[in-house]
Amino acid sequence: MESYRVGLVPGPVKVPQEIFNAWRNDYGSSDLESEFFDLYRDNQRLIQKLLATKNDIIITSGEAMSVLWASLKCTLKADDKLLAVSSGLFGEGFAEMARSFGVEAEVCSFPFDEVPEPQKVFDFAKRYRPKVITAVHCETPSGILTPCLEDLGRIAREVDALFVVDFVASAGGVSVDVDRCNIDIGLLGSQKVLSLPPCLSVSSISQRAWSVIEDVNYSGYESFIGWREVPSVLAPYTLDWHAVKALNVSMNMIFREQPEKVYQRHKEAASLCREIGQEIGLKLFPKDERYSSPTVTAFYVPEKFTWPEFDRALREKGLAVGGNYGQLAGKVFRVGHMGSQADCELVREGMDIIRNVAG
Repeated sequence: MESYRVGLVPGPVKVPQEIFNAWRNDYGSSDLESEFFDLYRDNQRLIQKLLATKNDIIITSGEAMSVLWASLKCTLKADDKLLAVSSGLFGEGFAEMARSFGVEAEVCSFPFDEVPEPQKVFDFAKRYRPKVITAVHCETPSGILTPCLEDLGRIAREVDALFVVDFVASAGGVSVDVDRCNIDIGLLGSQKVLSLPPCLSVSSISQRAWSVIEDVNYSGYESFIGWREVPSVLAPYTLDWHAVKALNVSMNMIFREQPEKVYQRHKEAASLCREIGQEIGLKLFPKDERYSSPTVTAFYVPEKFTWPEFDRALREKGLAVGGNYGQLAGKVFRVGHMGSQADCELVREGMDIIRNVAG
């Protein structure tokens, strides 16, 4: 895939021209210019406002997986334990990542078409006593939004664990209240709702988390530890000024439109997608439509097609949607209506192509 007339993949999303224009300028060194530090500081302010948090915000280079790794490597030692709350592939992934560098990890698992049950998580956490509890707000492979972050954050506090949340594919498209949910480390990527290329990651970090981070003292490239005082001090490495400018454009676009209106736009695009999909005869993946995310919808592949056949037919008509991974590969496909793609006209055009092919 290079370019398709109608792009509805669940990230990276289409980059609006206003954001792309950030790469049309020449900038000096982000290590030396005061204008860059002012820009970085303004992004921190805007992101804190969007995420309803007083926690520190750090902005780093790289796709969001870099900060998923960082959140674990910076908080866990070899004899620590992690509890991954999972109803999807990325939830399970947290446990797999921790085990890969020698940390004990257990999964409190739920079916991929359901959402976590707080009481079951609480019982598991009381018994297991982890140092870190992880959760995924929006599981993009299954199109599910976890509705119980506040409950999970309360559980983490009760068992004295850090609460780490991947809201890579949700924040900006649905309200995320970091402080109310007791999120110690929140993780966000640039290529989803923020509508940038996959070039930056954003992390919110609480004072509780910083204490653990300093004790663990992990010093790899993706480490958080060198970022605590940025921009008051130099960043650990040279940041992409163009990308940081593009992030600032994106954040200002969100606040110019107003976050509540942005959330409503996502809700309307999602509702339209599901309405048309069910008219066509597509089967929604989650057991309950209330579990579906405002940023992505997952449908079963129509029975008369294999996924490669269906994907090829859609692309021939000019539409690109998302395939899937793991146990959902070949069975479930995804329509991404996040960020710039949370547009009812675009969604209708894409769903009409699906209607034409599936009908």
